[in-house]
Amino acid sequence: MPMKHQCNNLISQGEDQASLHVGAYRSNDLEDAPRIVVFDYQTSRSGAHACNFLQDWRGHLMVDDYGGYKSLFQKGVTELACLAHCRRKFFDLHAAGGHPVAEDALLRIGQLYAIEAQARDGDMAARLALRQQEAVPRLKVLREWLIAERLKAAKGTGLADAIDYTLKRWPALIRYVDSGLIPIDNNPAENIIRPITLGRRNWLFYRIRTRRLSCR
Repeated sequence: MPMKHQCNNLISQGEDQASLHVGAYRSNDLEDAPRIVVFDYQTSRSGAHACNFLQDWRGHLMVDDYGGYKSLFQKGVTELACLAHCRRKFFDLHAAGGHPVAEDALLRIGQLYAIEAQARDGDMAARLALRQQEAVPRLKVLREWLIAERLKAAKGTGLADAIDYTLKRWPALIRYVDSGLIPIDNNPAENIIRPITLGRRNWLFYRIRTRRLSCR
């Protein structure tokens, strides 16, 4: 089961204004298999590139809410959502000025991560059992709380946007609790692409003309 992360506008060079977009695919650490990382370099973020890359593969794919991926899920790929993406929206809101509701959301999400930390050294069956016993009821309460808070939040505010994003992603977000092999987030994929994201300004004028695929 791969996790995918996208880095946009990696390179914008000189007068040609060429751009390069890189998608990162990473295997799942919870599976007992060799670790695989693949970088797919393209000239746009079009979802067609992901479709062409994955071809007839069917499995679980963790991505963000970019619309270009939706055709994959219509063809039988199972969509997974990243809890870290949802958490980041509340974190940014709270960091901007101390938001009590966002802080409460962070605490509730933190409980779910604490469960994952507890299950880290267990096998698939133990992890699934712990998720069912501890995470499922907390997720139910979290969703009810988010709905209640959304009714009180003004449309267009940062809190409304964070809650709307989380609730929109909810079906894909909670799929992990019905398996002992699905991760809670795609932070590992983000971590492998972070050096590229940080370095892209240094590579601003480096000329790359061809599509390249590398893996390690």
